[in-house]
Amino acid sequence: MSTEPAATTESKDAPSKAPLIKTPVIRVLLATILVIGLIYGIHMLIHSYYYESTDDAFIEGHVVTMSSKLSNRVSQVLIDDNYDVEKDQLLVQIDPRDYEVQLHQAQATATKAKADYERDLALANSQAISKQDLDTTKAATDVAEAQLEQAQLNLEYTRITAPVAGRITRKNVEPGDYVETGETLFSIVPHEIWVIANFKETQITHMLPGQPVLIRIDAFPGRVFKGHVDSLQSGTGARFSLLPAENATGNYVKVVQRLPVKIVFDEPLEVQAMFAPGLSVVPEVQVR
Repeated sequence: MSTEPAATTESKDAPSKAPLIKTPVIRVLLATILVIGLIYGIHMLIHSYYYESTDDAFIEGHVVTMSSKLSNRVSQVLIDDNYDVEKDQLLVQIDPRDYEVQLHQAQATATKAKADYERDLALANSQAISKQDLDTTKAATDVAEAQLEQAQLNLEYTRITAPVAGRITRKNVEPGDYVETGETLFSIVPHEIWVIANFKETQITHMLPGQPVLIRIDAFPGRVFKGHVDSLQSGTGARFSLLPAENATGNYVKVVQRLPVKIVFDEPLEVQAMFAPGLSVVPEVQVR
């Protein structure tokens, strides 16, 4: 008795599994990613042709250091840290009483010296006194007038006013303090600021004063401010460092140098007042 071969459990008509990458959805997804990457790459290529940017850039500004021209006690302090002040505003008052007395004394001395000179001048015209005596009286009058002018200046120096409009920083004076001549009391940071951007030497080939700049400040994300190139420094940052590199000794390794570029804001002073020197920025200069 012959036996039949056993029937196979697998169906010959079962569909074979296709590779995942060949499925239509994955193909469309990969094609989309490729197109997006291509568009982004072309955009960045075009952007790099027209713009130069750097993240080695910071806001700079003038800092006016205020000190006393007299040695005396402080009677009033009319400011505090981070106060906005106007030009010629009274900030600190030094006790003026000693200088008021000196002014009165100088006025009295000058008045007497002037009267003596006018009397001697009349006598000299009648030859009652010598020309030498008249010269002595005239010299005494000149000295008295100089002392009077100095006394007036000293009284004015008791009023420390703002030479520029700006914001008070690093205040170091209180009512009752005894200040010395030249002692730093506080600083004023004017509202007008600018950007110092350190571009690589390979980025400044087409960079010129007047070119427009888009400025992004890390402290104000999402906002773009306008400015323009003011000037390019005549020398790299390394050339003006405290210890410039000595390339004539040892083995030389070429390093890409950076050139400081000054960029000024086109924004009004009211907007610039929000920015503090030292903040990090990313400028984009349109070079073409």
